[in-house]
Amino acid sequence: MTAEKGSPTAFYTWHGADLILDCHLQPSASTIGFAGQHGERLKVRISAPPVDGKANKMLLAFLTEQFGVNKRQVSLLSGQQSRQKRVLIVAPQTLPESLGIADGAYIA
Repeated sequence: MTAEKGSPTAFYTWHGADLILDCHLQPSASTIGFAGQHGERLKVRISAPPVDGKANKMLLAFLTEQFGVNKRQVSLLSGQQSRQKRVLIVAPQTLPESLGIADGAYIA
C-alpha cells in the first residue's frame, strides 16, 4: 500500500510488511520528535548535530524506539549526508498514532 502523492500521508510506502519513510531531518533541534510534514516528507527533529553521522545515528535510534523494533530492523536507504532521508523499517511492531500511517500491510 502506498500513500498517494499530495495526500497528507505521502511520506510513507509499504513493501509487504516493511515500511519506507521519506524524512526531512532537522538536526541540532531543541526537542526530539515528529514535527508534522515538510512537503511530502515526515519532519523529524533530532538534538544531535549533523557531524560524524551523529544525527543519522540518533534518527535511527529514535525510529527504533517509536516503531518497536530492534536496531537491526531500521536502516538508512539514502540521504546519508542530506536532510532528505529515506529509511527502511523492517516489520514495524508499533505504528505511532500521531503519524496516521494506514496499517493495510502492517503485520504484528
